[in-house]
Amino acid sequence: MSEFLRDYLTVAIFAALTAGLLAGVLGLGKLIRPVRPQRDKYLSYESGVDAVGTGWDQSPVRYYVFALLFVLFDVEAAFIFPWATQVEFYGWFGAIEMIVFIVILTLGLLYAWRKKVLRWL
Repeated sequence: MSEFLRDYLTVAIFAALTAGLLAGVLGLGKLIRPVRPQRDKYLSYESGVDAVGTGWDQSPVRYYVFALLFVLFDVEAAFIFPWATQVEFYGWFGAIEMIVFIVILTLGLLYAWRKKVLRWL
């Protein structure tokens, strides 16, 4: 058997062991846990308050845009951190590129602010 196939065989063995262990733990939990069905367990419950209305109410688009902006700036931090650790390696070219990156993101933030997307109503 080649070294290449042996590596894949090792991965397959560990994947099978993981799946078996997962199935065993879930099965053991199903066998030993108490089962006491109650009607109140299956009611919708949100943030400590009983649900009001149906589950099909529409949410304003502003909440989704707010979440997308959060993800955007979270990813920005993920790009800035590796750059900051190697700033000496990149020199002036890297500094100018990062300034352009931050300016573009700032323009996007200002656009969202002017469109009043950041107001939480």
